[in-house]
Amino acid sequence: MTKQTNILSTKKLLDNQKQLLVEAGISLIEENFIETKSKSFELLKVNENLIFSSQNAVKSVLNHPKQEELKLKNVFCVGLKTKTVLEGNGFNVLVDTDYSSDLAEIISLIYNKESYTFFCGNLRRDILPNTLKENGITFNEIEVYETNLIPKKITIKLDGILFFSPSAVESYLKVNRIKNEICFCIGETTAEALEEKEITNIVIAAEPSVENVIDEVIAYYNN
Repeated sequence: MTKQTNILSTKKLLDNQKQLLVEAGISLIEENFIETKSKSFELLKVNENLIFSSQNAVKSVLNHPKQEELKLKNVFCVGLKTKTVLEGNGFNVLVDTDYSSDLAEIISLIYNKESYTFFCGNLRRDILPNTLKENGITFNEIEVYETNLIPKKITIKLDGILFFSPSAVESYLKVNRIKNEICFCIGETTAEALEEKEITNIVIAAEPSVENVIDEVIAYYNN
């Protein structure tokens, strides 16, 4: 009898995403280990260019009564899905990258004479603002959403865990330990959050998307 493969996703997946795992014979457990919600904010000082590193920030800004004024500015963003949401709502995306570190490098090398407003969350990573600061680039930050951790104790024996953000890693490790489970990560930043805890059994998706994480899971267990 073939051993059942148990996988935990640290966020609820869409039906079509779940179906891919079901068809591959993988047993899926889902829990939301973080929640994000928009927060009220003021647009007192907005610089020439805008920076978005997540879809959550975009969604929050789209609820602001002055959002139309922002569409006159160029946007620098992280993530293909972030870019898609921005362009679908009338923003002009000048530069997009897969990772914040890459975006920080491009801005520092090529667009360093410009000024920026970074729309972010309360648990945003330091890499982008720190790099801009180190290179003397004019920018400010406006916190537009918050991420809350929802740790949950998992008692079932797992073969693998799907992580989609450093915050989810932090939340999971508050009440759980990782031993031999394979950690499938959406990208390098999420993997780094595990490596900081000396966890090395990591597989990083070829491209930073949920679908690519699922592809890695299926390839790992069905080969």
